[in-house]
Amino acid sequence: MAILIRGGTVIDANETYRADVLCDDSASGGTIAQIGADLDAPAGATVIDAGGQYVMPGGIDPHTHMELPFMGTRASDDFYTGTAAGLSGGTTSIIDFVIPSPKQPLMGAFEEWRGWAEKAAADYGFHVAVTWWDESVHRDMGTLVHEHGVSSFKHFMAYKNAIMADDEVLVNSFMRSLELGALPTVHAENGELVFRLQRELLARGFTGPEAHPLSRPPEVEGEAANRAIRIAQVLGVPVYIVHVSAKDALDAIIRARSEGQRVFGEVLAGHLVIDESVYRDTDWGRAAAHVMSPPFRTQQHRDALWHGLQAGHLHTTATDHCVFCASQKAMGREDFTKIPNGCGGVEDRMSVLWHNGVNTGRLTPNEFVRVTSTNAAQIFNLYPRKGAVAVGADADLVVWDPEASKTISVKTHHQNVDFNVFEGMTVKGVATHTISRGNLAWANGDLRAQRGAGRYLKRPPNPAYFEAVRVANRLKEVEPVAR
Repeated sequence: MAILIRGGTVIDANETYRADVLCDDSASGGTIAQIGADLDAPAGATVIDAGGQYVMPGGIDPHTHMELPFMGTRASDDFYTGTAAGLSGGTTSIIDFVIPSPKQPLMGAFEEWRGWAEKAAADYGFHVAVTWWDESVHRDMGTLVHEHGVSSFKHFMAYKNAIMADDEVLVNSFMRSLELGALPTVHAENGELVFRLQRELLARGFTGPEAHPLSRPPEVEGEAANRAIRIAQVLGVPVYIVHVSAKDALDAIIRARSEGQRVFGEVLAGHLVIDESVYRDTDWGRAAAHVMSPPFRTQQHRDALWHGLQAGHLHTTATDHCVFCASQKAMGREDFTKIPNGCGGVEDRMSVLWHNGVNTGRLTPNEFVRVTSTNAAQIFNLYPRKGAVAVGADADLVVWDPEASKTISVKTHHQNVDFNVFEGMTVKGVATHTISRGNLAWANGDLRAQRGAGRYLKRPPNPAYFEAVRVANRLKEVEPVAR
């Protein structure tokens, strides 16, 4: 059934204008059919009155971990519950992570995740992590790019003795990514330093969540970010730094970009608004619920992140949505290093960013669209199919009421977890309707997400980034000196 959004103000990355938007139904592709003034509603169409509201591209969360097996347990939001929760908050697409175990073939892990994701209610793509290296990894990376539309690979510089990629793995994978036109992404924390600090803290009797940020100070993030960026510079490959939480890492990005290097930065909604004091909560459960890596930081770092987002040094906003219930977090009751790392946010990212970004004047509405949708679509080669209000684009749209408000609470959220890191925050600016490929998935508090309605998003390589890098960084063709 067609959907006509009538009387709203369209906001995309570059323009703001009054127009109606007509979406065709999913049977004929679920795309935007018309944009214009006073459009006629087709027979049987659903009409949404968007008077006084905004019509924007659906959010894209480029960093989630649905039903991730991790640290001896599994994230409690699966691909259905997690994407359904996202739809209720205006997020219509996610890019999740396939994370092979050490020595597990990349293709085997990818097939596992594809099976789990068949239940998704919204569209999804995958980054694939490179956690080890041999010739089979080199081969599987090519298969993933050419046959399955995976055009980004993840590298964990943390989690020693588990999935940490050392410099040899980084160099091999970055070089292979350059050959394939795929974008390397990096979790930047010095895993050796984290491991050493964890051991020292435990030896001194620090066993609770308050030790978590002490074991992962800003310097370990800054060092790893700088190292990954410089490796990418030498090899001539672009690089994307995920969940930048510290000024130290942001400074490394700014320095490299000022030198002409193609570096992208991502920031989490939580890192923009939550203070590290949460780890000193006298209630162990509340403190443990905030354990994620990198950890939440001080006001100094949060201010720097906002400035980086405003200045365009940080390009995307994400959540790193990876939720564990209280009983799972309790696995680390006697040892903070065993608390499963992860927090939520896929449902609340858009409202938290609008309230703390647009309502404070830090971001314009157009900039909000860029950092919640369009930039991710462009960097990960989904644009203009995603991230745009344009004829022919996927009908992934959110109708946004800038005057409506809600108080975030575990009692009313749709995420499958018994804690919310934004608990008690009142936000002004919410999604009243979410349309996913022409289907009405959220309407004034009524969640209509359909299990299995999401489709897999193939993302071919983006040659524009790589040709520029090759031209700028090609080794000079010189002859060896004859002696």
